[in-house]
Amino acid sequence: MGMLFHNRAQLIVGIGVVRSRADWNPERQLLDKMGNKTRSTCVTWLKQTASSCYVSSIIVEALDGSSMTIGIPLIVMCTLGTSLAGQTAEPDQTPPAGAPTSAPPQAPPPTTQPIPVDRPVSWKLLPPNLISDQKRIWSFPARLVQGQSWVPTAAVLGTTAGLFALDPTEAAFFRRTQSFQGFNKVFTGNATAVGTIVAPASLYFVGLVRKDSKMERTALLAGEAVADAEIVTTVLKDATRRVRPAGFPAKRNLYDSWFDSRGSLLRGNGSFPSGHTIAAFSVATVIARRYGNHRWVPYTAYGMAALVGFSRLSLSAHFASEVFMGGALGYSISRFTVLQQ
Repeated sequence: MGMLFHNRAQLIVGIGVVRSRADWNPERQLLDKMGNKTRSTCVTWLKQTASSCYVSSIIVEALDGSSMTIGIPLIVMCTLGTSLAGQTAEPDQTPPAGAPTSAPPQAPPPTTQPIPVDRPVSWKLLPPNLISDQKRIWSFPARLVQGQSWVPTAAVLGTTAGLFALDPTEAAFFRRTQSFQGFNKVFTGNATAVGTIVAPASLYFVGLVRKDSKMERTALLAGEAVADAEIVTTVLKDATRRVRPAGFPAKRNLYDSWFDSRGSLLRGNGSFPSGHTIAAFSVATVIARRYGNHRWVPYTAYGMAALVGFSRLSLSAHFASEVFMGGALGYSISRFTVLQQ
């Protein structure tokens, strides 16, 4: 009979539930005195209690039999079994059917990348932009002291210093060679200067015709970059007053080239850095950075700027160090000051 029950308390109930009529005469007499209605109510309650105690169907059926009698101890023991079962039974931790066994892992929030915003530029904003640019350019040494941009600055200055040592050698070579006469006839000083101005001007005109606001802003930014670069060039040329390679006598020492030039202060009284090269790389950087999604644009822009720089060497208008510094300044001014990238 113990196999019909789930725990010890219910087994005790099962053993003491059913007894013969002869063994339980006092309780039989008590039930007889209750009357049929009271007895029926008691039997119904006992059925419910037996069901809650997980009593087997055999004992429940015995409750209705006339040959079997339920004793008073059943009431106490069944109630006790119910209480013990409620205390000892572990809570059902089985998830309901169809419920997920565990919460699905939440996907990490998508990372958002900042969208680049064009710097506001217009004809009206050019003057205040130039003032802001010049403040940023000339305050660069202060930021350098604070530890910013040491690596690229050291690389540019180191390369320029190395080229200083080679300037007399390469300048002497270009002064005596005749290999670039055809090239020099095309890339004259005036031609490269006009080309540097025509490039952003034509870009602006095409933008107006096509109503392309990006093209118009690109042209204005390129013009702003050239203006910034030429201001820096004029100040540096007047400060260094370096003589151009073509200005040296035939047998003069090319190393002795600093603080000896004569010229107009407004145009830059010297040759360091190359004005043509700094302007060409200023325009090229703006165009290349804003239209870098077209692969051919950066190659074309920087390629043309490099040709302008090389023409200043082949024409003996500048030393190699001046051309290199002009390209580095033009690139830096356009990217980090004008475009603020």
